[in-house]
Amino acid sequence: MFGIILLPKFKNLQNNMGKLLSPHEFIALIAFLFSLIAIGTDMMLPALGAIGNDLGIIDKNKVQLVITIFLLGTGLGQLIAGPVSDAYGRKIVLSTGILLFIAASIWAIVTTSFTMLLIARFVQGLGISAPRSAGNAMVRDLYSGRKMARVISLAMMIFVLAPAVAPLLGQKIMVIYGWRAIFTACMFAGLLAFLWVSIRQKETLTLEKRTPFLISNIISGYKTTFTNKRVIISTSVQALVLGGLFSYIASAPQIFTQWLNAEEQFPIYFCCIALISALSNIINATLVERLGMWVMSTFAIGFNMIFSAIIYLVLYMEIVSNIYLLPIFLIWSVVVFLTMAMSIGNLMALAMEPVGHIAGLAASIIGSTSTLISILLAIPIGMMFDGTGMPLIASITILAITAFGLNIINPRSAN
Repeated sequence: MFGIILLPKFKNLQNNMGKLLSPHEFIALIAFLFSLIAIGTDMMLPALGAIGNDLGIIDKNKVQLVITIFLLGTGLGQLIAGPVSDAYGRKIVLSTGILLFIAASIWAIVTTSFTMLLIARFVQGLGISAPRSAGNAMVRDLYSGRKMARVISLAMMIFVLAPAVAPLLGQKIMVIYGWRAIFTACMFAGLLAFLWVSIRQKETLTLEKRTPFLISNIISGYKTTFTNKRVIISTSVQALVLGGLFSYIASAPQIFTQWLNAEEQFPIYFCCIALISALSNIINATLVERLGMWVMSTFAIGFNMIFSAIIYLVLYMEIVSNIYLLPIFLIWSVVVFLTMAMSIGNLMALAMEPVGHIAGLAASIIGSTSTLISILLAIPIGMMFDGTGMPLIASITILAITAFGLNIINPRSAN
């Protein structure tokens, strides 16, 4: 889908434009490409209630599908984006995917049906899968090992500003112009990304390293990926971590509104949580080359596991008064975001390192598999919302316990 349908002249024009960016601009570009996913999710969070009311949704838990369906499209799209980027190059895949994201944003602006909105969100997700899959592959084209992990950490450090600012921006846009205008903002963000990639970024996958788009090559790539123990475990652990993250993002608006009575303050709290979580990327970028990706990810997941279990027990046993619910939940949220942000980049680097010779396809498999599994986890967790945050805290604790156990047996060597 991505790239195959485009005219050869456009593909050649894309490949010939741009240059090898400086490390700083390259990291900024990767961060912005990753941020499109955050813009497509976090900017929508303050608008979920308004969308449900405007489109006549009776079961308010179903409004969470506006987030999870988008992420589902992101996961499925990566199955296509990766192999095509290995065959035709990273730029053509990025550009085409971003254009699809822009078109779906326009569709969402004009729709009057919740079903049509969900379809538009799914198509948005399909389009935005290209920046995640091909973006990760671009990093792998230029870097490897711990340097790759450091680049991803630095990009994530910038990327975290998007989920921090997006809810505040989404709330302001919604109050002034209505929730549909948020999709207009998505459209313009996509346009900026398209121009940046098309004009500035040079193709990172040279012709001699490209793999023909053949079914046999794809099957071989899947076999190579799924027969590597480290890739399998790292992908599984990443899926569990993302499952917790997506569950939190989908459930947070209802939790802050109905349990914590902080609907108006939610974007500010979310902004603060996301900004503080940026510290994890600073810590990771500083320590990962010395300690390694396995140590950093295992420590982060383990800390999340222990802290979440303690918070659940404190709330379940009603050790503290209800007046402390909000500060306790906020502290727990900060720890969850800190540890998840620290682990995700390292887990991706751990999974990618053994399969660098098929980076595009590998990024596709790893990204799509982890995202799809995480969505299958996040949807039922979100639907468990009972007016409190207890189901979410319990679920993230269980996910962290499982992730920690798996990562303990994760091979440290890429071979």
